Amino acid sequence: MNKKDINKNEFDYSGKTLLTVLAHPDDETFGMGGTLAIYARRGVKVHLICATRGEVGEIDPEYKETIKSAACLRTQELRCAAEVLGVDKVHFLNYRDSGMPGAEANNHPKALAAQPVEKVAQDVAHLIREIRPDVVLTFDPIGGYRHPDHIAIHQATVQAFDLAASDQFADPEGLPAHQAERLYFHTMNRTFLRIMVWVLRLIGKNPRKFGKNEDIDLVSLTNVDFPTHVKINYRSVRDIRVKAADCHASQGGMKMDKGFRGFLNRLFGGQYETFMQAYPEPQAGEGVKEDLF
Repeated sequence: MNKKDINKNEFDYSGKTLLTVLAHPDDETFGMGGTLAIYARRGVKVHLICATRGEVGEIDPEYKETIKSAACLRTQELRCAAEVLGVDKVHFLNYRDSGMPGAEANNHPKALAAQPVEKVAQDVAHLIREIRPDVVLTFDPIGGYRHPDHIAIHQATVQAFDLAASDQFADPEGLPAHQAERLYFHTMNRTFLRIMVWVLRLIGKNPRKFGKNEDIDLVSLTNVDFPTHVKINYRSVRDIRVKAADCHASQGGMKMDKGFRGFLNRLFGGQYETFMQAYPEPQAGEGVKEDLF
């Protein structure tokens, strides 16, 4: 790792705090792990809010006979990945993984996607006031690949961002209002998705039924293109991101960088993570930046 690359931006990050608000263990690594690792190594305090413990995540067969629960295993995997990435603290909201649309888990009374958005927003707003971040990150409006929990925590975080800054919010511990400077949504690399669709069709696979449970429609995702306002080059910490992915072994993390998929990822999507700026509203004609701060 080249320390000069990590710190090539001359901005002074001392005293800065970054908060990412996500739904499940592994979201922090597979989506924006490079970004979190880069800023942690620049001296930024990095916090993660994880809304669930991934209770209904599909577990690779070799783990099923030796674990007490998916939630227990995935919590341990998240703590491992967070340590590798350099996350200062993980905060759990302790809602339950809702699964994909139509799953039985949708009906659980603690399912994240079934909660009133206002209730989850209040939980997040309280933590924003406690952590007092400069920058807040979460999913894009369609939750990356339309996972109900991703969409739910996106909506809650958007509300919480404003709520935390409002004097009208009665914080449960009486914490003072806090206005974070910036809010960003993590976006997926559409070029990589389009290439994946092409490759899957080439080898006889249906790109509309992607993933272990065949419940992700990659074709529909290529038709949604959010603007890119910040592009983070994480090449200098790529090995750290791979090591963090290895922590999520039950979710196939050790395979993410291997084989043909790993080759495509390195070729077309394995160097940058992209973000859409939600607050403050970007100025017309403003170029793509290389820094979230």
